[in-house]
Amino acid sequence: MQIRSNYIDGRWQLAEAGAVRDVINPCNGEIIGRVTESGSTDARLAIQAAHVAFYKTGAWRRTSGPRRADFLLRVADVIMSRCEELARLDSMNNGKPLREARADVEDAAACFRYYAGLVTKPQGGVYEVSDGFGPMHSYAMHEPVGVCAQITPWNYPLLMATWKLAPALAAGNTVVFKPSELTPLSAVELFGIFDSLGLPAGTANLVLGPGVGAGSELAASPAVDMITFTGSTRTGQSIAQAAVGNLKKVGLELGGKSPNVIFADADFEGAVEWAMIGVFFNQGEVCSAGSRILVEESVKQRFVDRLVQRANAMTLGDGLSDPDMGALVSQAQLDKVLSHVRAAREQGARILCGGERYVEGECARGFFVRPTVITDVTPDMPIVREEVFGPVVTVQTFRTEAEAIEMANDTPYGLAGGVFTSDGARALRVIKEMRAGVTWVNCYNPTFNEAPWGGYKMSGYGRELGVNGFLEYQQVKQVSINLRPGEVGWYPRR
Repeated sequence: MQIRSNYIDGRWQLAEAGAVRDVINPCNGEIIGRVTESGSTDARLAIQAAHVAFYKTGAWRRTSGPRRADFLLRVADVIMSRCEELARLDSMNNGKPLREARADVEDAAACFRYYAGLVTKPQGGVYEVSDGFGPMHSYAMHEPVGVCAQITPWNYPLLMATWKLAPALAAGNTVVFKPSELTPLSAVELFGIFDSLGLPAGTANLVLGPGVGAGSELAASPAVDMITFTGSTRTGQSIAQAAVGNLKKVGLELGGKSPNVIFADADFEGAVEWAMIGVFFNQGEVCSAGSRILVEESVKQRFVDRLVQRANAMTLGDGLSDPDMGALVSQAQLDKVLSHVRAAREQGARILCGGERYVEGECARGFFVRPTVITDVTPDMPIVREEVFGPVVTVQTFRTEAEAIEMANDTPYGLAGGVFTSDGARALRVIKEMRAGVTWVNCYNPTFNEAPWGGYKMSGYGRELGVNGFLEYQQVKQVSINLRPGEVGWYPRR
């Protein structure tokens, strides 16, 4: 089986230490690929290549906006021409249903197209300034940050790569990119597309390997100007600390324990349907998952009964067979999810459905957990406060709007949240009080390239997507011009 390699300075190369990792399909445990396993030395080589490409040769940085836009559009076209292939690869590598993987590929192409469009739009601004120093003209110039290190998680392999790579390249930066060691295969294909389309050497570099070693080097290196990371809060904290050395720019999109608030006047079936999507989409391996359902007490039992009925009807299976839900990404993740459920049961919570490994039929060798609904929880339980990252949801009740808001904000996280109600004024009141960066009304989890994405509190800082995501990869230079160089204002002439 071919070993997939790092892509550094325009060349495919194995890691220096020669280590290799097997990549498996979590639905059946079969090996579907082998990749080189990098360490800090390989990361340093990639950083050096990106540094030279930005600060010395400067080929991509000096490429005009329209030409960068054209490149991104060609990337999008190739992605779509290989949609089925890339979707199957992500489905096998991550375990998600094929239709979800296919949607990820389509979104990835759309993301490249979106940032291709932004490249050629007006930026900066011109300002009227005081004439105390004579006639002056002042304006702001947007420039790329420089060498950007990027680390992505395993839950959306191709899409998360695109969210970071598209705006960084659009802005003219050079990049060192490290995908999760569990799901690197579609990233390798994406860099193959860059290579085939003639991206200048050193502009985008791919390092395959774990966070210990390669990832740590990216965070601490003084030659890296910016690092962005999507993943756990604990790892994000470590990256932020390591980045202090050279005060590099940091963007963090971290964990969540997001509330989904459902009032009695909401469209009932619609609320149930969106709640299902909010927590069981992508096997619940979603940072913004609506894993805390807060439902008005008067409709609680009806809502729970319907949610359990729907959850029990979901099909599980190999992602390529397009079931309702696929497998968790690894044995370690399976163990983590089940340990959370066991602890909740021991602490007095009621497991209404799911909560155990599913081993029927073709699922016998995979990492499957049935959709899990838990009630009778208290606010201090870890199942309510800690991110599970699996198909597990708790249900709590409230009586008043004020109580709902208080419960929604009773978390150290602040990534996302939703509210369901037919009262528009109430929806806006609750959303305004909800301390979260991404919110929805009468829907849950739809994401758009045009809208910024990121969290409050322990869910990180910085934004991806939208104009904000583009600006993250830029810095602003102020330029003031003396329109009459021979004149000096304010100071007396000698």
